[in-house]
Amino acid sequence: MGKSARTLRYGAAAVIAVALAAAGYLLWFSLRPLSPPPEIYLVRPGTSLHDFSRDLYRQHILSDPRSLVLLAYLRGESRDLKAGEYRFAPGITALGILHQVIAGKVVQYPFTLVDGWTFAEVMQALDSAPHMLHTLKNLTPAEIMASLGHPGINPEGEFYPDTYDYASGMSDRDVLQRAYRRMQRVLEHEWAMRDRGVPLKSPYEALILASIIEKESGLPSERRIIAGVFVNRLRLGMKLQTDPTVIYGMGSSYHGKITFADLRRWTPYNTYLIRGLPPTPIAMPGRDALHAALNPASTKALYFVARGDGTHVFSDTLQAQDRAVIKYQLHGVAPQPATKRHRRRQVQHSPAKRRIRDAAL
Repeated sequence: MGKSARTLRYGAAAVIAVALAAAGYLLWFSLRPLSPPPEIYLVRPGTSLHDFSRDLYRQHILSDPRSLVLLAYLRGESRDLKAGEYRFAPGITALGILHQVIAGKVVQYPFTLVDGWTFAEVMQALDSAPHMLHTLKNLTPAEIMASLGHPGINPEGEFYPDTYDYASGMSDRDVLQRAYRRMQRVLEHEWAMRDRGVPLKSPYEALILASIIEKESGLPSERRIIAGVFVNRLRLGMKLQTDPTVIYGMGSSYHGKITFADLRRWTPYNTYLIRGLPPTPIAMPGRDALHAALNPASTKALYFVARGDGTHVFSDTLQAQDRAVIKYQLHGVAPQPATKRHRRRQVQHSPAKRRIRDAAL
């Protein structure tokens, strides 16, 4: 073998050795577990993969500033990073970091809409949510609904209570849009699965009744029975006589107590005075309340009173309801007949005691 041939062979072997070493290093670089700090890492708009890699090297997260770019090139990955906040888990690899920032798997913050909240409470929570872009502050409810693309719709009850994750910089409008669309889907499904004998004419009436059930029921197992009471009253043309609607109609004048005068004061939501449903929902109902409104329990009950332990006693007649009130609300002592003077006073009554007042109100 000539000298030139040996030189060529040695050169080829050296090239192969270097290539294998480089490949081995790149494999080690891409799969080695890293120890990134727990703090959030911000990728600003327009940041290149080169800049990103160099910054991770300066923070001693990567062992060199060039291999991440080479890794992306060899794998045919896009080198366009998604801007946002990132948190890299302990033990993540360089390949995992590359996938995360290219896919845009940014930090998500939870925002929870609670069953039974009013729209005012929803907006109060949105306005104080951190890392969110607040675009709806100081807008009226009508203006908010118009900005969502639903002008003329009352927002009360129209948003589904659930936890919605959002990235830093996402707007309050985006979160509300998701909650609105979710409520429409759930309501449409529950309406399609309804008991056809329920005296509700539209999904919106179901939403109204469900909001009342949501505010009246604290025990999931009782929701369908409470729904049955209200449905029975609707069928008979009886007033619903439910305190949460009165409270809602009082607005800012409610300070934790309802007086007899409040029950006599007309608002469109005072179900001690109006018959049928109030004009709008009074809160956001969850799926269970929606299902209960559209699939009530079969019961003859027309009344219910709280036992004081979170459960209720259900009664078919006013006389049975009176006995339940005396037992559970008045500690076994029957009330004395009211004098004319006492009837004129604004006497506070418990919610349970008010429920026994039927057609007289």
